[in-house]
This record gives sequence, structure tokens and C-alpha cells, in this order.
Amino acid sequence: MATPTLATTARDLLSADGFARVAHLVQRDNEGVDEALAVRITDEALKFVAAAAQSTGRHLRPSKTVDIGWHALILHTQMYRLLCTSLGRFVDHRPEGPETLKRDADTLDSTMDAIRAAGYEPDAYLWGPLADTDIHAGDCMHSECTEGGSNCAAPPATAI
Repeated sequence: MATPTLATTARDLLSADGFARVAHLVQRDNEGVDEALAVRITDEALKFVAAAAQSTGRHLRPSKTVDIGWHALILHTQMYRLLCTSLGRFVDHRPEGPETLKRDADTLDSTMDAIRAAGYEPDAYLWGPLADTDIHAGDCMHSECTEGGSNCAAPPATAI
């Protein structure tokens, strides 16, 4: 049985203009995030939504850094609705209180496995421990229990 080739980008899930608008919002609303990092965050948010749409019953969550990209996607409501429709399932965003947060490396590992199962390779830096600190956009969960949001300075993608 052949191993599927994993794509590194999910950019094609949106039009070029739509992707640029979401990345711009990530950069505009998060101090210290440059254009290159905003593009990476947006791409990871798309991978997360694709994985969440395919994963029913699994506990997935974005890192706090990836969550700011998910928030930017959601703020483009029509685009987000069309994205979820194209993925076959709407991925709800449910803010949760501190008592329900389950921040652990196993949940992020499970999420990265789900991203791989969806056909993408996660950007390891944006899912690592540094990307899961300094909440910026609040705590939130998707339909199957996700949470996370932050701003960070990432090394160039080639350094990963």
C-alpha cells in the first residue's frame, strides 16, 4: 500500500484573493506578525479547518498561534461558510471557559496527525510549545473540542 504524498500548503482551499485577505487580517490585527508569518499562520489555519471537518469525535485544537488564523477565517463569514461547505462539514467555533481548557501536547499531536490524515504536512514550529503561549484571540473550541490564539515571531519556514 503506497503512502499518500502530503501537501505542504492548503492555500488552494481559498481563492488567491481570499487567502490574501485573511493573511492581511492576521497581520493587521496581531502586532509583531510580519507578512511571511501571516501567510504561514493562514495556511495552518486552513489545514486545521480541513482536518477538523474530516475528524468526527476526535479532540482537536489549534495552537494559540494557528488559532489567530482561524479567527481571521471566521471573520470572513461568507468565505468561511463556503470553505466549510467545500470540505463537507461546518466547523463550529465554540468559546470555552478556563475550566474546560485542555492544553496538552497530546492534543496538539493528535491535531497534527489529523492534519496529516487530511493530506497536509503541519508547519511544526506553528504547532510547537512556543506557538501555544500568549493568548491573543481568546480560548475557543471547534465542534469536536478544540481550543487556542496568539502572536509570535517564527523562524523562516526553511529553518524548520
